[in-house]
Formats: sequence, structure tokens, C-alpha cells
Amino acid sequence: MSRAQAAAAVALVAGTATLALAVAIAVSEFPRGLVLLGLVAVAAVSAWYGVLRRGAARTAGLAVAALAGVLVLLLTGGSLFAQLLVVAGLLVSLAAARTALEIRVTLPAASAPSRPVLFFNPRSGGGKAERFALAIEARERGIEPVELTPGQDLVALVQEAIDGGADALAMAGGDGSQAVVAALAAEHRLPYACVPAGTRNHFALDLGVDRDDVVGALDAFVDGGERTVDLAEVNGRVFVNNVSLGLYAEAVQRKGYRDAKLRTLLDTVPEVLGPGGGELDLRWTGPGGHSHHSGAAVLVSNNRYRLGRAVGSGTRPRIDDGLLGVTVFGAPTHRGQGGSRAQRPWREWTAPGFEVDADGPVAAGVDGEALMLDPPLRFRIRPGVLRVRIARRHPGASPSAIAPEGLGDGLAALSRIARGHHLDPATPTPRSPEWT
Repeated sequence: MSRAQAAAAVALVAGTATLALAVAIAVSEFPRGLVLLGLVAVAAVSAWYGVLRRGAARTAGLAVAALAGVLVLLLTGGSLFAQLLVVAGLLVSLAAARTALEIRVTLPAASAPSRPVLFFNPRSGGGKAERFALAIEARERGIEPVELTPGQDLVALVQEAIDGGADALAMAGGDGSQAVVAALAAEHRLPYACVPAGTRNHFALDLGVDRDDVVGALDAFVDGGERTVDLAEVNGRVFVNNVSLGLYAEAVQRKGYRDAKLRTLLDTVPEVLGPGGGELDLRWTGPGGHSHHSGAAVLVSNNRYRLGRAVGSGTRPRIDDGLLGVTVFGAPTHRGQGGSRAQRPWREWTAPGFEVDADGPVAAGVDGEALMLDPPLRFRIRPGVLRVRIARRHPGASPSAIAPEGLGDGLAALSRIARGHHLDPATPTPRSPEWT
């Protein structure tokens, strides 16, 4: 029995036993027991949400689960031992589920390059490059480090290295810099490695690079495997994650955004959506061929993100699907036969291309960088153009590649794993119905 199979079995058995015990306590202590049952459900959902996420989302989910667990202990009058068993069973079940759903892919072997070059931004991620001595670590692996200093043109630096014989490129910096180097690597069909030395490193996460192993990412050029992924572009500019138009894009343009992101975003809300504000004058065509306009925000991504209630929200299960992800937030107007009618406030679909028009320059956040783009904004996907190298000890796939879409799907997935079935990360994940 494999480790994942054993973990899935433990998760199912512990979860079932915990639920049965919680129901028994709920019945024996009616009506307070109903409160207990509700709290256990809240704890389970919150913990499931947190355990399959990272960063602040994980902390928030597990904190809610812990609070619900404490309330279980305070509000029920039954045996303390039984109450502790409920909490312990829940924790064991969730820990086992996380182990069962961990993803690690063995990528096809690739020969080590003879002259790889690493570009690094010493200011990214609060100085990660210096803190982890990336220049020294790179030289020890036969990789030439090139520091990006203020005022230098990264494109020119990379092109100079290519002209000088570089046969592999790596970037240690934020996602905006990753896009620049990745675009040139794709243009020249050179292998590329993403070193997670930025602040959030979204691209690294979805590629399957361990964001906590900055130095280890350099081993992509030592014994790494290779996979091909997509890039996307807007008006010829490559992006690796997404382009946001609307609320977030307006906030990113503001001077104080970098120092106080949340406060700046909240300050932008009433101006865009409040009285005297108004939705954006953006125009596009949906997948059904109908014209639409306005909306609080538009997000166009390099492959589809999981959003909303889906497990793994904010990540992309795949970056090799050959399609853009398009999400429109707000209350857009439908212009079709018979006039206009209101649509749901959240629509998402996938497409190889997408176009947005406007009457003037459009504020955009391109991989988090504030830009003004001239309309029309033409988005397109470039399937399989980037050869990515990933260190052998890193996952090699997005953390949501096999993660279920919800609690019910999670139970079904755990059941399949426990029976010895392998969940294939290459299998396309379910998509929401197209917006017509």
C-alpha cells in the first residue's frame, strides 16, 4: 500500500468515526447538541479550506476551524474526553487528507545546459537573493549570475547573454521579471528556470516549484526535469499570471499601493462602485457571440484560475491547457435580441483569445505591474512555447493539479486514492458553464 493510499484510508476512517461521534453527542445533548453538530461542520469545512491552501488563506481557514473547536469544548456539557476525541479525529482526518492529496510529478529527464545564466533582482522579495546568497550558490552549480541594478534594461541584459552563447536562462525575482525572461527564453527556444525570489511567486507555485526552497530551484539546471507550458500576451506583451482591469487595476495605479495594498484597494472601491462612481466603460464579446460592457473588474489569465468556493482557489491546476481564463466581476449588461437584461455578477470561461475595447487608455495590472494600455486590448494564448526546467526534488505540478473542487469531490477523490487509483494531474479539471 502506497503512502497516499494509506493516508486516504486514514482520512476516510477518521472522518467517518469523528462524524459519527459528533452526531451521537448532538443527539444525546439535544438541543445544545445541534449547536455542536453545526460547529463541527464549520470546523470541518474551514479546516478543509485552510489545509489545501497556502499563506494567509490557510491561516484564516485553520484559525476558524480552531475557534469552532474551542466553542465545541465550551458549549457542550458532555464528556470532555468525547469532545477531545471529536477535535482530535478532525485534525487526524485533515492531516491525512492533505498527505493523500500531495502532488509530486516525475518530469522527463533533461540534459544539463553548458552555459546557463541566472538574472537576479537583489531588491525582490525583501532581498531574498542576498539573504540566500544566490550569486554564490549559482556559481557553485556552474551558473553565471547577472545582477539587475536600478536603471538597467532587463531585456537588453538577457539578449546580451543570449548573443554571448547562453543556452539556458533563469530569473530570480518577481513575476513581472519572470515574464520578461520567459518571453525571451520562449522566443529562442531555450530552457528556463523560475527561481522564487519574489514576494508571492505565483508563477513558481503553479509551475510546481517549491517556493520555500529558493536555492534548491537552481538545481533545475543540474538534474532537473523539463515540461512545456503556455505563455499569454496582451497587445504583444507577455504575461505569466494575469492581467487585471478595473477595481484592482485602478488600485495598483495609485502611489501608495506598494506600501498599503489593502487600504489602497478599499479606498478605491467607493470610487469605482460607490455613489458617484460607476462601472468601467469596457466592451467585449462573450463566448456566445453577444456584446457586453461595463463591470467592476475583468481578469484575463494565462490558463484558468480556480476562484470562489473551489478548493485551491487562487491557483491554476494547469498552465498547459492552451486556453486563456477570462473572468468578469460586476453586473454587466447583456446586449442581445430584445434589448438588454442583467446578468449574474460573476462569469468565467476559457478561450484561446479575447479582446477588450474602450474609448481611451485602460488601467491594467499586468502580473501586478501598473500599466496604461491603449485599446483595443488583444489577448491571446501561446500554447506550449516555454520549456521549463524544475528541480527533481520540487513537486513539478501545481498544488491544485489533483485537488478536488469541493468537500464532496474531496471525499470521492480520497475514496479513489484509498482504492489504489492514481489521480492524474494531466486530466483536465471541470470548468464552469460557458457564458452565452
